[in-house]
Amino acid sequence: MKRKSRSIIKIVLSLSLILVLGAGYYLYDPNDSNPSASSLAKGSESFDVEIIRDQWGVPHVFGQTDADVAFGLAYAHAEDDFQTIQETVAATRGVLASYRGKASAPIDYIVRLMGIWEMLEKNYGNIPDDVKNLVDGYAAGINLYASQNPNSTWQGLAPFTGKDIIAGFMFKTPFFYGFDKHLQDLFNEDRDVEVALAPNRTTKAWQLQRQGTNDLGSNAIAVRASRSTDATTRLLINSHQPMTGPVAWYEARLVSEQGLDIYGGLFPGTPVILHGFNRSLGWANTVNHIDLVDTYRLELNPNQPNQYLLDGQWRDFEVSHALFKVKLWGPFMWSVKREVLRSAHGPVIRNGDKAIAVRYAGMNELRQLEQYYRLNKAQSWSEFYSAMEMNALPSINYIYADKDDTIAFVHNAQYPARNDAWDWKNDLPGNDSSLIWKEYLPFERVPLLLNPQSGLIFNANNTPFVSTDGEDNLVEVDFPQSMGLAKDNTNRAYRLMEMNDGVTKISKQTLLQQKFDIEYSKQSEYYKILEKVLAQDWSDDRSLVEVQNRIKAWDRKANIDNRYTALPIQILRNILRAQDPEDHSPETLREAAQHAVEKLTEVYGRVDPKWGETNRLIRGDFDKPVNGGPDLLRAIYSMEETEDGRPYATHGDTWMALVEWSANGEQRADVLHQFGSATLAQSSRHYSDQANLFVEEKWRTAILSKEEVLKSASRVYSPGSASSSQP
Repeated sequence: MKRKSRSIIKIVLSLSLILVLGAGYYLYDPNDSNPSASSLAKGSESFDVEIIRDQWGVPHVFGQTDADVAFGLAYAHAEDDFQTIQETVAATRGVLASYRGKASAPIDYIVRLMGIWEMLEKNYGNIPDDVKNLVDGYAAGINLYASQNPNSTWQGLAPFTGKDIIAGFMFKTPFFYGFDKHLQDLFNEDRDVEVALAPNRTTKAWQLQRQGTNDLGSNAIAVRASRSTDATTRLLINSHQPMTGPVAWYEARLVSEQGLDIYGGLFPGTPVILHGFNRSLGWANTVNHIDLVDTYRLELNPNQPNQYLLDGQWRDFEVSHALFKVKLWGPFMWSVKREVLRSAHGPVIRNGDKAIAVRYAGMNELRQLEQYYRLNKAQSWSEFYSAMEMNALPSINYIYADKDDTIAFVHNAQYPARNDAWDWKNDLPGNDSSLIWKEYLPFERVPLLLNPQSGLIFNANNTPFVSTDGEDNLVEVDFPQSMGLAKDNTNRAYRLMEMNDGVTKISKQTLLQQKFDIEYSKQSEYYKILEKVLAQDWSDDRSLVEVQNRIKAWDRKANIDNRYTALPIQILRNILRAQDPEDHSPETLREAAQHAVEKLTEVYGRVDPKWGETNRLIRGDFDKPVNGGPDLLRAIYSMEETEDGRPYATHGDTWMALVEWSANGEQRADVLHQFGSATLAQSSRHYSDQANLFVEEKWRTAILSKEEVLKSASRVYSPGSASSSQP
């Protein structure tokens, strides 16, 4: 019997081994090898560039041509954050899952769904030569770094190409107005949105709710000389981004003999400054909340599932299939095949027995990088406006200022030319081709406020109808409802309105005080939610009554020594990060308060820790309290926690700049990064050398001349050539 059992075990083990080996043979699918180092570095010696790292490690890149500068920028950025650059390229190519696993597969699918590469390959010949030269130079810089660092280069990802860079802009720019959120909603099987009713119907269809101030945002302020106390024009650049990752700011200075001379922030994989300043002008960006995505409910043919009804006729979907490699472990991959559909409207998502088509701003657009490049070269308001007239960027506000004392607010977007009689916030009937818009409104229809009478412009992701503290704000009735303009204000916008009166002069110190303001307005969404908490009858629970008492005693400020801040903000986090942030029912409010008490007690041993114990900037060994909080002008968002449950800053204030032009034409700029220029190199002194300045709300003076940066240079070198020096 024992002998028989042993025989069965051997058979089972043998079969198991055969299955494992067979599965291994089937799943073994490593990424391709990279080219040789000499192949990757080929041509790099032709670029004429010098990189000067200043005392903070910030690269100042000087080149003969713009392409030379792009080459040097790519090399310098790769030194500081090669991994994120590669991750950006892999995501853009739709192959990220082969490196990161199944969690990245949706990103790869979205790339295919958007048709990024088909569009690029079809129209690459229309891209201007100077743009091609720029991106080819940038790709050459990454390839040179890859040739020198083969062990850090992802297998099969090299060589990098200029097309990767252009495709990256095509892929990412729609996400800044929330296109990814719309797609996520369409994949939800429980999605239930009514189709918009025809214009002659009076019944109002149910609409999707928008999240308000719990969305991350940005601040920007421009002040004319007439409004400042010292006749100085000022521009505050204060975008709120993740502190790390593919859309975290990297600081650089770019100078060429072809007219490029600009300082500012950019993302991994970006050969130009995205927001910043040159000698003559500067701009800040903030996200605008505009309805730029339209969804169409398609009627499927019951006898042919790959057909949909349009204008009374059954039409065939454009059907293709995308093959994805999903990493399991090591070189073992799982191959996945997915259907990709398109209709006359755009990409189609089939969800069960439903099919929704999507049309969105930025669809089939590939001039985004070209427009940014033109903005980088602009030297006056007229040149800046001319670049904006390209209208290739699907969204993003621009707050502008220049040496000539011009300030402006551009509520920029590619506004679909829609039939104004329809409600475009709902699903549209997919059987009517007249609802498939074909073009955008001309740029002169874009909301623009130029040199307002009060001399102050601001935006904090709020409605465009509140952009100045004077009487000449943009007016809602001047714009059709089909443009989808937001009407809400953030706490930050309310505070800017409360701190300015249209008349009082604004000094530099006052402007900085406003930028670092840490108070919640009673008009804000956050405070109104807390008012609902205070209105609850919790007399049956003494601990919850104490919660209400502490909220009443709070001064609505988020300073590090405040013992009243942590509890209300934890309650707000619980509500706004729930599955339905609009649910403010008594049950939800009570549960949020109870969980807040439990969380704070568990982690800190009390419900009233100092705000600085719960609001911290952590970077390697650096760990200090920081003022600010969510939707404050001093914006700090804690989206993650340490292993022991302590929240820490992950989003919000990041790279900032305050740019000034005095009455005599002199320029000055103060800048600050939340960490430092060495994004990933923990051994570098620039990994966190600005963190303490950031916490203490102190600035660095930007060095704007080559002679000055050389005096304090930490390194001077020319990648691709033998010339390099170490001061």
